Amino acid sequence: MKRPFLAILGGAKVADKIQLIENLLDKVNEMIIGGGMAFTIIKELHGMSIGSSLYDAEGAKIVKNLMDKAAKNNVKIHLPVDFVTGNRFAEDAEVGSATVESGVPEGWMGLDVGPKTTALFAEPIARAKVIVWNGPMGVFEFENFAKGSKSMMDSVVEATTKGCVTIIGGGDTATCCAKWNTEDKVSHVSTGGGASLELLEGRFENQLSNSFLLLCQ
Repeated sequence: MKRPFLAILGGAKVADKIQLIENLLDKVNEMIIGGGMAFTIIKELHGMSIGSSLYDAEGAKIVKNLMDKAAKNNVKIHLPVDFVTGNRFAEDAEVGSATVESGVPEGWMGLDVGPKTTALFAEPIARAKVIVWNGPMGVFEFENFAKGSKSMMDSVVEATTKGCVTIIGGGDTATCCAKWNTEDKVSHVSTGGGASLELLEGRFENQLSNSFLLLCQ
């Protein structure tokens, strides 16, 4: 497999993607974690105040184990450093900003990654030779909170033009491709949703896993 191999993970809950993260930590060189699940991880690692942002109590219990495994396998983890916030979960929410240091104020929630994070995440994307992306960076359905996912999509498309193998793993990430008309600008878009997750989690072995790996050659 070509390297560096980068995984990009977003979505809401760490607990929903434990098996996925565990499996990918045995395979990738770098991992970007954004979306709602990032708040649980950053709160556990750095004690960040997250306001009304998503917090996954079950997932919080395994954050340390996941980070220990990443360190043991020399996988570089990239986490957000700033955020676009809203005072409620709505298209017309008042928009604010926050950093890890400042925290998210009470009554507000992080709904997207911020511009500094977008710039930082562009670096591992640019150097990757294989990218697997599952889960958006924010609430892309709301225009005020779509910039993080859109900027990441632009970076992934640019990487594809430079020979990187880019695989979009179903569900909301495939919806992002449809929203921004990039289905034919990445190497492969899985429309399988849960099936693509199970493949990445390592539940399907032999022929299916081999087929997936062939895409990454």
